Amino acid sequence: MNERTVTRAQLSEAVYQEVGLSRNESADLVETILNEISDALSRGETVKISSFGSFFVRQKGERIGRNPKTGEEVPIRPRRVLVFRASHVLKNRVNDANGASA
Repeated sequence: MNERTVTRAQLSEAVYQEVGLSRNESADLVETILNEISDALSRGETVKISSFGSFFVRQKGERIGRNPKTGEEVPIRPRRVLVFRASHVLKNRVNDANGASA
């Protein structure tokens, strides 16, 4: 499996190449988009990006976990978790890129 990671700088460079904004404007645009997504998720809102997927926050209740070394039961407190659900378009694109059949 390929271990390459896309960074903010690479996203900014892609915007610079495709849109034609200056490098600073491209970096600001990427930062603004990421901040808006983060702020919406912090407020508990769902973020849907057409043909890409949806980000949403889910509430997980309290439960009892177990320490695997000792077997001791440990309470796991309720928390909010971030969930991403890919669109069918993205899933198909990923599968086609890997040579898998959909």
